[in-house]
Amino acid sequence: MRELGINLRAAQGITVEDYTKKIAELGFKCTFCSTTTVEEMRPIADAVHAAGLTFDQLHAPFRGINAMWLAGEEGEVMYGKLTAAIDCCVAFGAPIATVHLSSGPNPPTITDIGRGRYENLVEYAAQKGIKIAFENQRKLFNIAWAFDYFRDAENVGFCWDCGHEACATPDIEFMPLFGKRLICTHMQDNDAVFGEDLHKLPFDGKVDFGRVARQLNGAGYTGSLMLEVENGAPMYQDFSAEQFLERAWASACRLCELVEA
Repeated sequence: MRELGINLRAAQGITVEDYTKKIAELGFKCTFCSTTTVEEMRPIADAVHAAGLTFDQLHAPFRGINAMWLAGEEGEVMYGKLTAAIDCCVAFGAPIATVHLSSGPNPPTITDIGRGRYENLVEYAAQKGIKIAFENQRKLFNIAWAFDYFRDAENVGFCWDCGHEACATPDIEFMPLFGKRLICTHMQDNDAVFGEDLHKLPFDGKVDFGRVARQLNGAGYTGSLMLEVENGAPMYQDFSAEQFLERAWASACRLCELVEA
């Protein structure tokens, strides 16, 4: 069976030490979280590694990501946060940094200054031995640009968030377009209501995970299946953190069975 993973802090009300022990006991092998700095992340990484888990990816900061396309100090600060994410990957053994290209319904268009910043970021990551996975969001144009612009970059790949398709781009399927460049996943569910990115457990919403499994197999993807979920939806309000994580494990195993069938 391929490795199954779940994001850190999917369930609130539990310490990171107890959380990592619990998901390792259930059978999860890997995890991920958002980055800050190496110094700030070290206690979290220590708990992850003490539980016998690995990071299969780390998520670069995304608040303010639109500034990457704009001139000015905010763009430079954002670029610095992304290079710091690469440094965290190096420090804590994560082979991939997951990166957004935009945020919100009306992001900036592609600009020369943005091209330059992302080109520098890809080069910086390559020098450090880290891959960058661009994740599908609300827009097609910028991720299509990225995979064309970096078509020869061996360290650039795709992070498929199947939940984003259902609630943000219901008329677009990203795997037929970019599945051959898939290097990591975010598996989550929602109610297919535009703009409501609920991060439910797979099979608790309306995402067609039969299609998800077929498209993963069609791309020849053999990497981990990573849940990106949270227990904030009303349907989980009576679950303890431990109960939610147990349900998450059952959900991940069900998805894995579909994929491997």
